[in-house]
Amino acid sequence: MMAAATVAIAVQRNLFSVVILFGVYSFLMATVLVALDAVDVGMTEAAVGAGISTVLLLGTLYLARKEEMKPLHRPLLPLAVAVATVVVLAYGTLGLPAFSDPGAPIHVHVAPRYIQDGPRETGVPNIVTAVLASYRGYDTLGEVMVVFTAGAGIIALLRRRWNGKQKEKDR
Repeated sequence: MMAAATVAIAVQRNLFSVVILFGVYSFLMATVLVALDAVDVGMTEAAVGAGISTVLLLGTLYLARKEEMKPLHRPLLPLAVAVATVVVLAYGTLGLPAFSDPGAPIHVHVAPRYIQDGPRETGVPNIVTAVLASYRGYDTLGEVMVVFTAGAGIIALLRRRWNGKQKEKDR
């Protein structure tokens, strides 16, 4: 279903449909993450990816045209870059350990350290909170900054549109 949503997003010209399909894709991704026992990441994907991002994109769509402009020429270079990126990423996955392999480095080195040393190193008794707030603090800060920047951009666009309407009324 995620592949079908991705293809539908790529072929759509109606931007409202693209935004809705993006929200559907995010919910599907959240479902996959929950099925993989990453409930915290799945809930974040549902809230941020499907919730906040969809609202911000709908707000942007309110300020823009409803239909995507047709390209002036064929986008062969971006297509080649995208295909090359997919090939490199697929090649990179060949060196990964098997899914749920108990001998993988994450299970041998990282997880035991977080469990044994996490409360002492961070001062936080909850391991999940220690990982998200301390060990991955910069990552969490980056995610918050992305959402804040998107919201600030929408507010700036809405303000610009409101100021433009106000100037028309003053004429």
